Amino acid sequence: MLKGFQSIFKIPDLKRRILFTLGVIVLYRIGCHLPTPGINGAALQEWFEQSRNTLFGLYDIFAGGAFSRAAVFGLGIMPYISSSIIIQLLGAVVPYFQRLQKEGEEGRKKINQLTRYGTVFIASMQALGASLFLESLPPTRLGIPAVPNPGMGFRLLVMITMCAGTILIMWMGEQITERGIGNGISLLIFVGIVDRFPTAILEQIRQLLAGNISFMKLLFIFALLIGVIIAVVAITEAQRKIPVQYAKRVIGRKVYGGQSTYLPIRVSGFGVMAIIFAQSLMFVPQTIRQFFPKNEFIQNVLSYFDLQSPIYWFFYGVLILFFTYFYAAIAFNPVDVAENMQKYGGFIPGVRPGKKTAEYIDHVVSRIMFPASLFFAVVAIAPYALVRYAHISYAMAQFFGGTSLLIMVGVALDTLQQLESHLVMRHYEGFLKSGRIRGRRYYY
Repeated sequence: MLKGFQSIFKIPDLKRRILFTLGVIVLYRIGCHLPTPGINGAALQEWFEQSRNTLFGLYDIFAGGAFSRAAVFGLGIMPYISSSIIIQLLGAVVPYFQRLQKEGEEGRKKINQLTRYGTVFIASMQALGASLFLESLPPTRLGIPAVPNPGMGFRLLVMITMCAGTILIMWMGEQITERGIGNGISLLIFVGIVDRFPTAILEQIRQLLAGNISFMKLLFIFALLIGVIIAVVAITEAQRKIPVQYAKRVIGRKVYGGQSTYLPIRVSGFGVMAIIFAQSLMFVPQTIRQFFPKNEFIQNVLSYFDLQSPIYWFFYGVLILFFTYFYAAIAFNPVDVAENMQKYGGFIPGVRPGKKTAEYIDHVVSRIMFPASLFFAVVAIAPYALVRYAHISYAMAQFFGGTSLLIMVGVALDTLQQLESHLVMRHYEGFLKSGRIRGRRYYY
């Protein structure tokens, strides 16, 4: 593996791609700290310290901490992700979008264009909501308001600034995908999440020095973190391979097909989205509770949905199970897979083509989704259990599971695989295991 990393900078094109990616990431992080004009950042930061366990805190994770600073990139890439999800869901129910999905490259370009239009609209509405939210924030302990000069001018300024920031982030992500390494959008989210890791470690060290946590307990926590990461990597890479046989076809003087392959179905294909949907719903009670601090009835009822409550964990796990199957039914269509397979002369041995193949694939997906969804539920609940029983900070616990860990592992593996493909294509030894057959190097 060490030789693989050393080989990266021996390839001019790969070196240029990595430096370009790093340069864009630096610009992105600068934008996450560049404040939007007209906002008192101290008042906003004070309020977010009390609201990290609400929907605003979840949004701030995806924005790389920029939302809590009301930065130029305060909306992050979430408007683009929301627009992409909406277009994808429409593709399952609206015939127009279904036709676009089947039109190949031209359809993909049209879908991308509609996604960008949707991003601008969603970003504009969210920026307007953010400006109204900022105006409603109470003053700091010193009596300084969060927005010194509220009004229509301030709202328009926030809309223009944050909407432009989201569009710029979207463009940065596309540039990384085309001219850099990895999936640009996912990589920017990854960087925003990892940015919190040094702060979380320093907080744990402060607790150690203050005597709030023992050294052996701290070692156990880091050993547990490594174990959880290994488990997530294993489930992320896990696949259910369905064997597929292609019949021989004679076209002119050439013979096509006649080969055996497999249809890979990733076990973790829908886990991240299921956790995001479930977490968004489960944060609603805490968000409502935040807006009614003096209502005793609401406070008592919604206290059962505290993040460290077993009742919260139960409903959170049930929602993850539900959304795993729900999103799998929307995003994966076994009928289309069976039709495409039959179109090119492919069939599953022992299964009749067409409807029976679609039923078989759907049965396989349903079976592997259940243990996968249980694993995602355990990973999502693990941070809250650690905060309650191990008494570690919430900032550190986020790296033991949930959306943050799944995104980090998935993006890191995808980026390493792209680096691997560049190295192997240029006859360098990659990061994966290698060997020799009759003096010739091969990779697997």
